[in-house]
Amino acid sequence: MFRLYAELTAGGSKAVYNDFNNESFSFKLEETESSIKGVFTAKKDITMSKFILKSEKNFDDNDLFYANGYQAWTTSREFSKHDKFDGLIKVAKISKFTAHFVGLSGDYHFEEYGVEGKFHGYTYCYFRKKGAKEITLYGSKSERKGYTIFEVDMKNNAFNIKKDVEDLVLKAGQEYEMFDVAIISGGMDDVMDKYFFDFVGCKKPSINHLSGYTSWYNYFQNINENIILRDLNGLDRASEEVNIFQVDDGYQAAVGDWLVTDSKKFPNGMKYIADKIHEKGYKAGIWLAPFSAQVSSTIAKEHPDWLLRHKHNGKKMLGCQGWGGAYTLDIYNPEVREYLRKVFDTILNVWGFDMVKLDFLYSQCIEPRNGKTRGEIMCDGVDFLREVCGDKWILGCGVPLGTCMGIFDACRISCDVNKNWKFELRKSLNINSIVTCVRTNAEMPSSQNAITNTIFRNHLDGRAFCNDPDVFFLRDINIGYNMEQKLLHGKVNSICGNVLFVSDNAGDFDDERIGYLKDFFKDKNYKVNFAEFIGKDDIRLDFTENGVDKTLTLNLDSGESNVREVI
Repeated sequence: MFRLYAELTAGGSKAVYNDFNNESFSFKLEETESSIKGVFTAKKDITMSKFILKSEKNFDDNDLFYANGYQAWTTSREFSKHDKFDGLIKVAKISKFTAHFVGLSGDYHFEEYGVEGKFHGYTYCYFRKKGAKEITLYGSKSERKGYTIFEVDMKNNAFNIKKDVEDLVLKAGQEYEMFDVAIISGGMDDVMDKYFFDFVGCKKPSINHLSGYTSWYNYFQNINENIILRDLNGLDRASEEVNIFQVDDGYQAAVGDWLVTDSKKFPNGMKYIADKIHEKGYKAGIWLAPFSAQVSSTIAKEHPDWLLRHKHNGKKMLGCQGWGGAYTLDIYNPEVREYLRKVFDTILNVWGFDMVKLDFLYSQCIEPRNGKTRGEIMCDGVDFLREVCGDKWILGCGVPLGTCMGIFDACRISCDVNKNWKFELRKSLNINSIVTCVRTNAEMPSSQNAITNTIFRNHLDGRAFCNDPDVFFLRDINIGYNMEQKLLHGKVNSICGNVLFVSDNAGDFDDERIGYLKDFFKDKNYKVNFAEFIGKDDIRLDFTENGVDKTLTLNLDSGESNVREVI
């Protein structure tokens, strides 16, 4: 079924191979109706560049390909042969430098976008006919050897399985498991159960349902003790449906200087905040970006040897554009690991927080290094975070999902939402809107993309981890949603996710909005039965709510929606 394409360097010479057995390597491929397994054996010391299994697959106008995006924020949905996914905003394509800088959070520097009918996804994919409820899934057992990327060119009837092996170093005689892919057909629920539980080996997540508050989408970094305690008290009228309260970015002196609390904002420190949250009977959560070090941070200035550097020029590597730029700490540096152990021990065991939201994790593997692939590096980073957090809850964010499935307790499945239903720079000239403008299409804050991801990644919930679809809004202040859009977003989140957050001060709510809040927070018995684009911006979502079958149709452009019972 498959043809081989491999690029590598051996003995200082670059070479391309199409045969399975040659002077540089042998490749043993085993194909059955239910699996694809491939083991690579190096005959020489080699450095890999590309490894692709190519095949033909016929596509017609009714065929759909599900592409799971590169990381938690990346747009993930079903595509047809007439769709096109541009990836980067046009201004980013001016030069290789701007494309790399603007696309830091994505895979734009090593994958292709912008061709009609040509798409790719990570770790797993599936094929489906329009209107059909049966799927055929192709899914990797593990990303520990490198990312498994499924590619289609639906115009040219091509289906490829690729391993991201850039700069992988193998010694003569060394074996390397290139692929272990399951092929499973059937109904969505049965297929996903078999893939995540039986094949990947995930167990039911430790978190079943979280509902409460996070500070980011109202104040961003402009938080302080008074705001946090006021909003904590503001939840009192909905307290029977609340079980988590999270402090987001803004409590620390700088990103990276996690143990230096901003004493002007939080004069009583963060243990005091955690204690106040616990007095309400809620779990206490806190945000940090453990691999990031703000350019202006003390940690970056005092420990330049802790920072990742570009392999081609040795300069310090930016991991994201936020906070005026942030470098990335190298997890293979023993001093970095010791520092992060101290950070997590303090936050979890001294301050007393129960959950950490860990963000911008993709920054650890922007470039492969030390002879390891991006996927191997990211898996090592996830393993380290799990180790230092022990049995405390981890809510992942900005992380390639295949590396944390079955490891993190909960994970974001969408990009950040935007405070305006449709983003317009003129409506919000602030640092967050500027960052939005320079970020990529696939990862940029967007309510439409967040809803799309929430719907089409619903199958991860309760299998890979507990789904966090990001916040919904009910307030009227500093927000660009009408009420119908607010209620649609809250409904979609509660159907398809189980980490339900607002950033509103519920103390300002009237009784009607408190009622909406409690209803969205409530742990209902939801089951998603079917989801499909039925137009350019229209989605149909069939679900069961407390035993009653219903259909939600929505328009992403306007936010108009309709729910009806299925009779």
